[in-house]
Amino acid sequence: MLAGAGRTLCGVLGHPVGHSRSPAIHNAAYEALGLDWRYVKLPVPPERFEETVRALPASGYRGANVTIPHKLAALRIADAATPAAAAIGAANTLTFADGRIEADNTDAGGFLDALGRPVAGLRALVLGAGGAGRAVAWALREAGASEVLVWNRTRERAEELARDLGASVADRPAPADLLVNATSMGLDPSVPDDDALAALGLDALDPPELVVDLVYRAGDATPLVRWAPHAVDGLEVLVRQGARSFQLWTGRPPPLDAMRAAAGKTSTGT
Repeated sequence: MLAGAGRTLCGVLGHPVGHSRSPAIHNAAYEALGLDWRYVKLPVPPERFEETVRALPASGYRGANVTIPHKLAALRIADAATPAAAAIGAANTLTFADGRIEADNTDAGGFLDALGRPVAGLRALVLGAGGAGRAVAWALREAGASEVLVWNRTRERAEELARDLGASVADRPAPADLLVNATSMGLDPSVPDDDALAALGLDALDPPELVVDLVYRAGDATPLVRWAPHAVDGLEVLVRQGARSFQLWTGRPPPLDAMRAAAGKTSTGT
């Protein structure tokens, strides 16, 4: 926990967190700007989450990103939350300042940044109703999508999201202008593409105009990215949400090119 004593520290809290590219992305940004900061992986099981977070400021941490399964808990333990985090009901970014824990959700803004085009008037389908799905649905609604449909294998979770965020529940995946995968399907490279698409109910559909897959795999496209003629991959979304966290903690404009290179990207993914 005290690795890099004397430096300003940040990290990513998750369980598991070994696959995360966030340390490479943030450390490249610090190096590009000559900052004596370090970003580390913080594998924490749910029962240790609150205890660990409350200990971080005394160990030199300025902030932490939060990933599966802690995004709801991160909001609950915060002393203050941005309007986005409060409305979404989940936080992916914690900032430690003046003895307080401040919660934000950069998933929403990072998603729109990665998309790089207006969504006003588009019919959008979101697959998944967890923390990432909530952030995407809120972002799409706030950005003016004409309809936001949510499909989840457990319908009750989709209904809860729709009720909280003003979206609609899809009985099954259906044609849309924009499709967003906010499930973990595609993370396991041993699952064939056809099986992954079938698990998401997409095997009988044509790809929409644009697909965003929040899942990413190092050095390899996911089944959805290969399926879609125009796709934004999860690494671009990760870079963009990380860039917002970086600016929040450091007060400096993020060096996006350095962050993309560290993520293993060769383009913006659009």
